[in-house]
Amino acid sequence: MSGATAPSWSLRPAAQADVERIAELKAQVLRADLERLGRFDAHRVRQRARDEFAAGYTSLIEAGDGSFAGSVTFRPAGPGEWALGHFYLAPEFQGRGLGSAVLGALLARADAAGVAVRLTVLAGSAACRLYERHGFTVVGRDAIDVFMVRRPAG
Repeated sequence: MSGATAPSWSLRPAAQADVERIAELKAQVLRADLERLGRFDAHRVRQRARDEFAAGYTSLIEAGDGSFAGSVTFRPAGPGEWALGHFYLAPEFQGRGLGSAVLGALLARADAAGVAVRLTVLAGSAACRLYERHGFTVVGRDAIDVFMVRRPAG
C-alpha cells in the first residue's frame, strides 16, 4: 500500500463464543481461492475452523470503532518457532493497510522473543505478497498450500 494509513485497530482475546464468527469469516475470505483450487466445501471449511480453534492463542481484530474486522492465531509451534494462522480480514478491511499493521505488530513480538514465524497460505493467494513484503520466504509447496517462514529480525 503506498501512502495509505491503516485504520486504527486493536486485538482482543477470542472466546469460545467467537468461533462461529471466525468460521463464517474464514469461509467468506477463502472461498474464491478454494474454488479456484477446486477445494471449496462450505461445511468443511467452517468445520476445520471450529476444529482448529484455540481460544488461548486466537485474537479478534477490532477496528477503532469496535467492529469485528478479522481474526488471527499466533502460537508456539516448537523450539524457537511460532505459527501464524487463521489470519482473516473481513473484505471491507482488506487493502487498507490493516493486515500489514497487524502482521507487523505480531512480527515485532516474535522478533523480541527471537523466534521464527511459520505459516501456510493457499497457493496463488494474494496474501503471499503480504507475507513476502514482511520477510517471509517459501520453504515448500504442494498443489494446494505454500509453506513460508520468517526468521527473526536482527
